[in-house]
Amino acid sequence: MSKNNQLKAGAALNYVVIVLNILVGLLYTPYMLRMMGQSEYGLYSLVASVIAYLTVLDLGLGNAIVRYTSKFKAEGKQKEQYEMFGMFLILYIVIGCIALVGGLALYFNVDRLFDETMTVEEISRAQTMMLILVFNLAFTFPMSIFGSILTAYEQFVFPKIVNIARIILNTCIMIALLSLGYRAVAMVVLLTIFNVVTLLLNFFYCRTKLRIQIHFVAFRWDFLREVAIYSFWIFLNVIMDRIYWSTGQFVLGAVSGTIAVSVFAVAIQLEHLYMQFSTSISGVFLPKVTGMVALQNNEKEISDLFIKVGRIQNIVMSFILFAFIVFGQPFVILWAGEEYKEAYVMTLLFFVALYIPLIQNLGITILQARNQMRFRSLLYIVIAAFALLAEYLLAKVWGGIGCAIAVSIALLLGQGLIMNIYYQVKQKLNIVGFWKEIIKMNAIPLLVSAFFYWLTHSVIPIDSWLILIGMALLYTLVYVATCGRFSINAYEKELIFAPLMRRLRR
Repeated sequence: MSKNNQLKAGAALNYVVIVLNILVGLLYTPYMLRMMGQSEYGLYSLVASVIAYLTVLDLGLGNAIVRYTSKFKAEGKQKEQYEMFGMFLILYIVIGCIALVGGLALYFNVDRLFDETMTVEEISRAQTMMLILVFNLAFTFPMSIFGSILTAYEQFVFPKIVNIARIILNTCIMIALLSLGYRAVAMVVLLTIFNVVTLLLNFFYCRTKLRIQIHFVAFRWDFLREVAIYSFWIFLNVIMDRIYWSTGQFVLGAVSGTIAVSVFAVAIQLEHLYMQFSTSISGVFLPKVTGMVALQNNEKEISDLFIKVGRIQNIVMSFILFAFIVFGQPFVILWAGEEYKEAYVMTLLFFVALYIPLIQNLGITILQARNQMRFRSLLYIVIAAFALLAEYLLAKVWGGIGCAIAVSIALLLGQGLIMNIYYQVKQKLNIVGFWKEIIKMNAIPLLVSAFFYWLTHSVIPIDSWLILIGMALLYTLVYVATCGRFSINAYEKELIFAPLMRRLRR
């Protein structure tokens, strides 16, 4: 398949993966929650979050492999490629051994970490799952190099097809296992099996289809220093993500127990789904903004594009946010169960805090194009450290909601307030104009949402899926009609409605 066809097919398959992940999250999760129970699901989420900390040992090297493989490939330096693969493979084997030692240290200290909040049986199951996941991770590090090579060689179709098959098969087999009475340990075993198979498939594809070779030669320390500098800022962002979205489960496991972890984990899952909608929109504009910065770096044009893309992202992100405010509580209760109702408050806190960076994530592209990521990366490490401390303090008082408050405050201060000041002052983006546009856009949708919130909480309470779906459809019709009339401009109408009209004419 040609490079252009790989790109097109890969992009299409990427949307298939996103849709599948959303469907699995919405349809499979409630079944899993009911079959596993709160305590067992909380135990699984806790162990997975603890092991997730060890993934930071990647140190951003996966991204570096893609970058330097592409560079050497473009320069026709095949020998340097193969020697670099050998160097990275040795590095990853060392990292895998470090992860194994670190994981075993956690394994032998599970009882000390969680003895106040977990039973002896829960600690035993946690140790079993942790041991399996530790060996899974130790195997993953050295084998992950082949997935990076596939990306660098722009082989998008094969890994996407494998990923789609993995999602479908994993979900179907896990449903069968849950129905037979298997629980969290079976989920971890199945996850490990699919991961090992996927990594081996990538290896065989690289060896047989791409004819990739691994050459082991003396380390080039000058090159390694260059890679380390490139990877450092990526590594900082990985640490930040782990602190934000994995620390809460760990803290709650230590101070509150597995039930609190399960509720918090549901909120985290919904937060991940919310973030996917934004990243799928902004990617369309990445080549354009990169070209603008590289060619002329015209501040006004870049600022105008920042506002333009922000408005488009706001159409989607504000709709999801406002709809969740109105329907989120009955949705969570019907979807996950009455015992997870606190997840609504936690999820809402995440949605509100993420709303600002998700409608402004074109700013990251601008910083990357200008090679000015340092401030953002350092700031995010500081606010992530603040979130970690605040989570520990507030979890003792308010449990999972305390953790969600800590993360939300950190995000609002860092990604909201401080980054907006930085964009305005240092990057010369028109942030004041941006927020004037967003406020004007959101005025009518806020009134519509306030009316439906009153309607569903005072006149027609939602206590069934039928009422929820009916009211959500009515809300969507009114929302779209009023936004189309009062909130969006001619360009946005053309962008949204023109493709729909062309399809209807066919």
